[in-house]
Amino acid sequence: MRKWSFIICLFLLVFVTACSKSEQSNQLEPVTVVLDWTPNTNHTGLYVAKAKGYFKEQGLDVKMMQPESVTAEQLVAKGKANFGISTQESLTFARMQGIPLVSIAAIIQHNTSGFASTIDKKIDRPKAFAGKVYGGFGSPVEKPIIDTLMKQDGAASQSVRINNVGNVDFFHALKKGIDFMWIYQGWTGIEAELRGLKLNMVYLTDYSKDLDYYTPILATNEQQIKKDPATVKKFMAAVSKGYQFAIQHPEQAADILIKEEKDLNPALVKKSQLWLSKKYQDDAAVWGWQKKEVWENYTNWLRKNQLIKGKYDPNQAYTNQFIPQKAK
Repeated sequence: MRKWSFIICLFLLVFVTACSKSEQSNQLEPVTVVLDWTPNTNHTGLYVAKAKGYFKEQGLDVKMMQPESVTAEQLVAKGKANFGISTQESLTFARMQGIPLVSIAAIIQHNTSGFASTIDKKIDRPKAFAGKVYGGFGSPVEKPIIDTLMKQDGAASQSVRINNVGNVDFFHALKKGIDFMWIYQGWTGIEAELRGLKLNMVYLTDYSKDLDYYTPILATNEQQIKKDPATVKKFMAAVSKGYQFAIQHPEQAADILIKEEKDLNPALVKKSQLWLSKKYQDDAAVWGWQKKEVWENYTNWLRKNQLIKGKYDPNQAYTNQFIPQKAK
């Protein structure tokens, strides 16, 4: 009898423990994050937070998804996703259309994008854009940015021909008569290096401080902040921890992204992560912090180029209240 009593007690203990774990799992709050594009090293902190259990520590069950027929901004605005990856540019235009999105963190502290071309084109400065063909993707800011850079370099942009190529990638576009395109050095620029393709890169920030805007950013909507700030706070605590890990351990962070997204090129992820991990926080006091002047400078540039009109307060477009570590 004692033997059977022991076995029954052991069974009950195992059963209760399993039920307890199941109950804890069911208590996790489901949260959805929409990426802006296919997974890449801009998103590593999110993958780290999920893989290392930082989200679970905060009681969150986070699912990441890629946008399909609609954008991350649209899904977040409609409440079909809690958070999304966006840019200061996209969020500004969204708010001008009455879409109440709010940036809660700058994923990368400075704009790392620029106009790239192969060295044989000899486009090593904005003045050299003259007479060349630019491969655009249809954004209203592209021509004004080219105008701004060329003006700063003492040249006029009338002779630049813009050929919209949509979502065609940089390497394919080069084969179609395109001379230069707008890319991010941390991904496409690194891929070019791996392909043995030498590029000239004309960075936006080298010619205009107004164009040193935040790209990408983490965004949510005003209702999420108003109705459930606790979830935003928990989400940001985990995400901040994830990006801090990526900053301090880029190789391990790259391995996590590679493991989770097996279609990615491991060599590209690893080299990109080593480059980008230094850019996440850069010269900011803490990761994710957003400065008032960055939002105001870009807004002034948009107004100057007649890209936005009417009432718009850039100070309502972002918040630092959910950054776990406050800048001094």
